[in-house]
Amino acid sequence: MKIMPHRVTVESPFALSRIAEIESTLGEAIRGKPDVLRLSLACLLARGHLLIEDVPGVGKTTLAHALARSVDSNFHRLQFTSDMLPSDVVGVTIYNAHSQEFEFKPGPVFTNFLLADEINRATPKTQSALLEAMNELQVTVDGRSYPLAQPFMVIATQNPVEHHGTYPLPESQLDRFLMRIRIGYPDRASEREVVRQNGASSAEAVRPAISNDDLRALQDAVSRVTVDEALVEYMLTIVERTRTHESLAMGVSPRGAQALYRATQALAAAEGRDYAIPDDIKRLALPVFAHRVLVNSRVTPAQRPSEAAERILNEILTLVEVPL
Repeated sequence: MKIMPHRVTVESPFALSRIAEIESTLGEAIRGKPDVLRLSLACLLARGHLLIEDVPGVGKTTLAHALARSVDSNFHRLQFTSDMLPSDVVGVTIYNAHSQEFEFKPGPVFTNFLLADEINRATPKTQSALLEAMNELQVTVDGRSYPLAQPFMVIATQNPVEHHGTYPLPESQLDRFLMRIRIGYPDRASEREVVRQNGASSAEAVRPAISNDDLRALQDAVSRVTVDEALVEYMLTIVERTRTHESLAMGVSPRGAQALYRATQALAAAEGRDYAIPDDIKRLALPVFAHRVLVNSRVTPAQRPSEAAERILNEILTLVEVPL
C-alpha cells in the first residue's frame, strides 16, 4: 500500500508531478485548449462543481468524461431529459415484501463524480434534486439524510439556454457551481486531429492519473495556499461593485466570494505556487462570477445575458485598482 507524505504541499515533488499528470491526461482528450484544461483542473482541486456551457459538438461531454476518468474513483453519467424525475437522480424508497420494511435504493448521485449531461434539458424540479447534494454533500429522501462519498464533484454540461427544448438553471442552482466555462471552437490543427480520429471518443482512452486518496491530499494542500490580505480586499471590492452596478439586478453572493477565494488558491497550486497573485483573481473573475450575476433586462437586449454579464464584469475589473 502506498504511504502518503505526512503533509503534502503544492510545491512538493509529489504534488507537482500529480498535477502535471492530470493536466497531461486531460490534454489527450481535449486538444488545443490549455486555458480550459487549467480552469477545469483548478475547479477539481478547489473541491468545486463545474458547469460547461457551449454549443453542441465542441467537446463538452468529452471534457467532462475525461475529467471524471482522470481520477481513480467511482463515476456515473446521467443523461438529463425532460421526463426525468428527482428520484432518478437521488434514489427512491421502496417496500421490501420479504423483510416487510422500506429500503432506500441509492440513485446515480451516490458516486464520486457525477456527469450531468445536458442538465438544462431536465425540468427545474429535477434540477433542484442536486441542490442539497452539491451544497451539503448529502441527500434527504422521505425525511432521512444520506451522506455522499468524498470527494464528490458534479460536472454538468448544457447548451446555451437560448436553444429550444431547454430550461434555464435557476440562480440557486447556478450558485452551486464553482465555475462556468466554455470550450469554444478548436484551432485548425487541433480540429484536424479530431477529424482524423474518425469518430473515436478520446475520453474513452483516458486512464486514471491519480488515486482518490492522492486527490484528497492535493485538495487539502490547496486549502493552505497563501492569499494575502490585500488580495482578499481586492476580491471583496470586485464583489461589492457587482452589487452596486446599475446594469446588474443581482450581484455576487457571499458563496460566490468564497468560491473565488478557493479557486484562486487552486489556480495558484495548478501553476506550482504556494501563494496567490492578482492575475489569478483577474483570470478567474469571469468563470467564477459571470453565471452568478443577473443582468438588468433593459441592458443591451440584443446581447445574450451571459455575454452582457461578462462585459460588465470586465468593466468592473478595469475600474478596480489592482494591489501591488
